[in-house]
Amino acid sequence: MVAILAAGIMSACGSGTTTCAIQTSCGVGPPRTTLTVFAAASLQPAFDKIGAKLLSTQNLATTFSYAGTQTLTTQLTQGAPADVFASADVAHMTTIHSAGLLYSQSVLFAHNRLEIAVAKGNPKGVHSLADLARSGLVVVLADPSVPAGKYAAQALAKAGVTVHPASLEQQVTGVLSKVALGEADAGIVYHSDIVSSGQVDSTSCYRPMASRS
Repeated sequence: MVAILAAGIMSACGSGTTTCAIQTSCGVGPPRTTLTVFAAASLQPAFDKIGAKLLSTQNLATTFSYAGTQTLTTQLTQGAPADVFASADVAHMTTIHSAGLLYSQSVLFAHNRLEIAVAKGNPKGVHSLADLARSGLVVVLADPSVPAGKYAAQALAKAGVTVHPASLEQQVTGVLSKVALGEADAGIVYHSDIVSSGQVDSTSCYRPMASRS
């Protein structure tokens, strides 16, 4: 997974094709005191820390909207106002760019990798993607419309493994939550989700075929 950042989002105003621009760091007007950020759900632990730092060092109050990248993309194209968009993949950032909603070029700022999340101690003995196809194992995945779900599908296809998930979550954090709560035996999430959670263990790492920006 790659994380892509774009600062300077235009928001649609009113009806038709009328748009209004939200200036960010363009040197126009007085210094900003607020910032609205739309960010992929998996970025929340890191971005919350960044927000606290911006407030303490620059007196910049940041409002974060965390959700699946596909949900954020829909909101932005329908006119939701934002200053910064942090996408979990290139495809959704391209959609925003194609819609004419960016003031600046997007920047790739982070990489991630996929891991299999399991309960603490790995009681089901899950050690590979192939294990996810075992009968009786409750597996949850992110929906393929979500970057994490797309990457998981790519990894499974490359490994020649067919999985029948108990559910398809609209955010990768939903996958992590179900494993942590014992509602699922395993799920494919990002490495950063495992690290920030502390409630699950992981086994096996996989590099996605794409990254996020």
